[in-house]
Amino acid sequence: MFSFDTQLRVRYADTDQMQVVYHAKLIEYFEVGRTDAIRSLGITYKEVEAAGIIMPIVRVECNYLRPARYDELLTIRTTLNELPTGHRIEFDQEIYNEENKLLCKAKILLYFLDKATNTKQEIPEILSGRLIPFFN
Repeated sequence: MFSFDTQLRVRYADTDQMQVVYHAKLIEYFEVGRTDAIRSLGITYKEVEAAGIIMPIVRVECNYLRPARYDELLTIRTTLNELPTGHRIEFDQEIYNEENKLLCKAKILLYFLDKATNTKQEIPEILSGRLIPFFN
């Protein structure tokens, strides 16, 4: 299993008049978590794309449990429960507030596609090679 935590402070611009984070912003926060998790492996999305692979989101399942509020320091937990194989990678993600209360959880599925042809590709070696040690 691979898991990585990153933190993000809620900005005023991300909230509504009640100082609650707009629900779609949490999907953006999950993106921050995935980007930081990949970076923690010593690789960036930019490098994956330079290798000719793009990773579009094809499905998001999200459960909103509690509101995130202005100025809270959130922890975004990004987990891969299984070593990705084939053309798919599925992230389990959770957002916690400063009191460690679960605010939101999601399953987010991405595909590996050839950048030039938009055809499904196997997980690139530059990524799978860095993930394998977490699943041995």
